[in-house]
Amino acid sequence: MNPMPTDPSMLARAAGIRLLCLDVDGVLTDGRLYFLSDGVEAKSFNIRDGLGLKLLRAAGIGTAILTGRRSPAARARAAELGLEHYFEGVEDKRASAERLARELGLPLQALAAMGDDLPDLPLMRACGLALTVPDAPDLLKHHAHYVTRQAGGQGAVREACEMIMQAQGRLDDVVRGYLT
Repeated sequence: MNPMPTDPSMLARAAGIRLLCLDVDGVLTDGRLYFLSDGVEAKSFNIRDGLGLKLLRAAGIGTAILTGRRSPAARARAAELGLEHYFEGVEDKRASAERLARELGLPLQALAAMGDDLPDLPLMRACGLALTVPDAPDLLKHHAHYVTRQAGGQGAVREACEMIMQAQGRLDDVVRGYLT
């Protein structure tokens, strides 16, 4: 587990999160696109990010993917992980997240958004906790409440999941089964 951030205002924000909204490319992946010779797209996902999302769900915190691209690989990974909400081809992530929040009866302050580039910024600015990755543009880092130490596709999502669970006092409970 990663060392816990110490910023009290960021931790207070994390304590109120009920839904983590994620971008795919640059967050769940390293941001590179791979196209095979037949034109099929391939992506590389970090297994630890996947376990982090499963642990987050076990802690009672929902998950959503909001991605601008349509990707069978991302759709398959989301299904494999059992992520509750998957939206692809999304041009306005903030509007999509607002609709989802209304459906779930959540205020926007109960949403965390993790993105890596400009299309993610409106949602990041509207939600309760804005997260980004170290190689994001400076503008995103300026608006983020937390910049992960790990890069996108290399454990950034796991770090964010653990930080949210730790801020809510749930991390020890969800990992306890692995310690026996």
